[in-house]
Amino acid sequence: MNETAPSTGYTASWAEPKWYAAWEKAGLFQPDADTSKPQFTITIPPPNVTGSLHMGHALCYGVQDLLGRYKRLRGYRVLILPGQDHAGIATQAVVRKSLQKQGVDPGSLSRDEFVAKAWEWRHESGDTILKQLRMMGCAFDWSRLRFTLDEDYSRAVLTTFVDWFDRGLIKRGLRVVNWDPVLKTSVSDIETERQLIQGKLYHVRYPFADGSGHITIATTRPETILADVAVAVHPSDERYTGLIGKTLVVPVVGREVPLLADEYPDPTFGTGAVKITPGHDPNDFEVGARHGLPILVMLDQDCRVTDLGGPEFQGLDRKAARDKMVAALEEAGALEKVEDHEIAILISDRSKDVIEPLVSEQWFAAQSSLAQGAINAAEDGDVQFFPARYKDVYLEWMRNIRDWNVSRQLMWGHRIPVYYTADGTAYAGLSWEEAQAKAGDEKLVRQEDDVLDTWFSSGLWPFATMGWPSQSDDLATYYPTDVLVTSREILYLWVARMIMMGLDLTKQLPFKHVYIYATVLTEQGKRMSKSLGTGVDPVEIIETKGADALRFALFSQTGLNQDLRYGPRKVDDARNFATKVWNASRFVFMNLEGYSGAVPKQLHAVDRWILSRLVACQKAVTAGFEGYDVQSAVQALYTFFWSELCDWYIEISKTRLQDPAQRATPQWVLVQCLRAFLTMLHPVMPHLTEEVYAQLPAEGKKPFVMCEDWPEPPVEWENPESEALVDRWIEVTRALRALRAECGASPIKQLPVAYFSGDLGEGLDVVRSQAWFAELRSGKPEEEHVGTTIAGIDLFLPTHGLIDKDKERARLGKELEKQTAEVTKLEQQLANPQFVERAKPEVVAKLRENLAEAKDKLEKITAQLQSFNG
Repeated sequence: MNETAPSTGYTASWAEPKWYAAWEKAGLFQPDADTSKPQFTITIPPPNVTGSLHMGHALCYGVQDLLGRYKRLRGYRVLILPGQDHAGIATQAVVRKSLQKQGVDPGSLSRDEFVAKAWEWRHESGDTILKQLRMMGCAFDWSRLRFTLDEDYSRAVLTTFVDWFDRGLIKRGLRVVNWDPVLKTSVSDIETERQLIQGKLYHVRYPFADGSGHITIATTRPETILADVAVAVHPSDERYTGLIGKTLVVPVVGREVPLLADEYPDPTFGTGAVKITPGHDPNDFEVGARHGLPILVMLDQDCRVTDLGGPEFQGLDRKAARDKMVAALEEAGALEKVEDHEIAILISDRSKDVIEPLVSEQWFAAQSSLAQGAINAAEDGDVQFFPARYKDVYLEWMRNIRDWNVSRQLMWGHRIPVYYTADGTAYAGLSWEEAQAKAGDEKLVRQEDDVLDTWFSSGLWPFATMGWPSQSDDLATYYPTDVLVTSREILYLWVARMIMMGLDLTKQLPFKHVYIYATVLTEQGKRMSKSLGTGVDPVEIIETKGADALRFALFSQTGLNQDLRYGPRKVDDARNFATKVWNASRFVFMNLEGYSGAVPKQLHAVDRWILSRLVACQKAVTAGFEGYDVQSAVQALYTFFWSELCDWYIEISKTRLQDPAQRATPQWVLVQCLRAFLTMLHPVMPHLTEEVYAQLPAEGKKPFVMCEDWPEPPVEWENPESEALVDRWIEVTRALRALRAECGASPIKQLPVAYFSGDLGEGLDVVRSQAWFAELRSGKPEEEHVGTTIAGIDLFLPTHGLIDKDKERARLGKELEKQTAEVTKLEQQLANPQFVERAKPEVVAKLRENLAEAKDKLEKITAQLQSFNG
């Protein structure tokens, strides 16, 4: 008996922290010191400092850990570099709320005071998600932890801004942005949520100034009529031929505006005419730029009406302004009709207020000159996307790229390194002194108040984390990285920008592969959300069922598809698999008495079969991990272990394991299979495999399974002939089990005898023992029996003592009536020409398939009845 056999139960809550601490103490999260090994690097997408682990995180960072562990096993020097994003808007919102709870008005604090409070919050509460990543088992190099506001990282950010400013790539200008009226800053699309609501569509008459009639336009935002500067129609719209250039009067306001022709209006929607409000709509802004229209702004940064609204409207909020405008339009006779209409609005992720499209002066980075290199990289295959369809999505956006708003009206973040003279001339520098040197005799008086968009700093992540712009050893060794694992939502906001910034600043692509992982949905296919009550806390799952169970549940559905449905049953199934691995391993260890590790001179067919199946498993798992098809790899591991090793090989080998003269061979085979399996399963379930591996009595065993070599089974283990032979025995065994079930025999009760006709060879004893018979005889019984044919073997099971003849005849008689009625019904349905003509072809095909199955079943029932009636 093996003295180191594990106890009867596996406790994840005990084993997981134990092994994580052991790996970290052994220094296994740092790259191997052997520089002759190939290099594999990932810089993880930095989670927000405000974040806590959700299911998307669990999958994203779990996959990166899986890839790192796999590459270590393949002999690579692996660096998985972790870090955090300062998350400008998110952190500022959290700190504001925290201060308000303490009774402090955030608006009463100076910039330095607020930033100090933000740093205080970061140090106290900002590491939550990092601790949770450890709970997930993520083997990241914590000694290289980076933060986007670290001093060295900030230097990289400011260096990039100054470089782009000096090259003319960054300029200040007017654009319509997503404006958050609570946080009083522009926000990116990813920081908003699109919601469909039931609103109103207002049809408004704009009269011609000469009194010759009017044009009707439709709007969902009538309050913005205050800032209208034109009405536009499509040049091909014949309804307005001869009217282009005429003057219209904005109702209520009285402002005269032109009717102009532009490609933007859709002539098939409504009247084909649209009002143009460049200060409050991005499309209108573009129209205005094409036609040299003025920009009027009717809302301030608090989203209250400006003096443009006059005494009647000035100071009103958006809703009040809308209500007053609708009333004024109605009173003026300009409101033609109002319809219920579904409209899309943007909600700020952080303040939860409605985003307002608002023209604002911001800093913009030109992107078109940087885009071509990033386009070429994808077209030439230098950067590859998984799934491949995202290449086209990426290229479509890159070919239509617009300038990037890189400024935010916040206090937490990288303050834009621009300094102004008294007359407003701007100079950029890494410091006031550097900017002053550029300004010469002109005295600088203030620094820009805005900070940089968080995505600007995170766009430098793959190389700024390595020490760039300094030519550090890490940058030379680990950059470019190998793969970026990320979500489809930030393909444009982050991935594309990292590629452009990497090519521009380092002259290298920041990574070779982009893997877009699946979206984790609820069982019902809904988006997971705490606010919607559909969120699932992965930490709670880890604490109750283990990180490995959660990892397996997620990875078992993570292929090249884009939707993954999670439910409690998935993690329960994963925990059951962990229990199966534990119990089966324990069985193996308990049956290794006298094990020497000597290679057997001769193998039984079932030994050759399981070793060949191990080869197939290794190929499938390797291909799955290499191609980011994790689901296929996990399925291959599950099938090999549960359905082949446990269900068949271990069961077949039990007799030999009990025989001292025969046990050495199955012992050796089991150890080979278990060692290879544990190594391949390790990236998926690292803690469980480490716990089991510690008990494995294998030659040349490493200190940890994490340090093992990836299995490379000998070529001669691949044995199609043995696979075909044993697969045939398994088919025969299953057929005999089915006959037993038909007769109502207990699946665990050994029956005296079954008969067969055909060649089973050395599989005779395998089939007999696994089908639970005391004897298998060649031939056909003379007494009453049931039978079947499978894989060229005729099988017969005597029914004496198994079946009550009268009851069985009665049962079969009822089955015969039922099946005859089913056949008759289907035949009549298919004999109806009108039905066959009108029904869908797939419906008719399915009915014909059902009829064939029903006839086959009827034939078998008839044969069984005949055998009972003699």
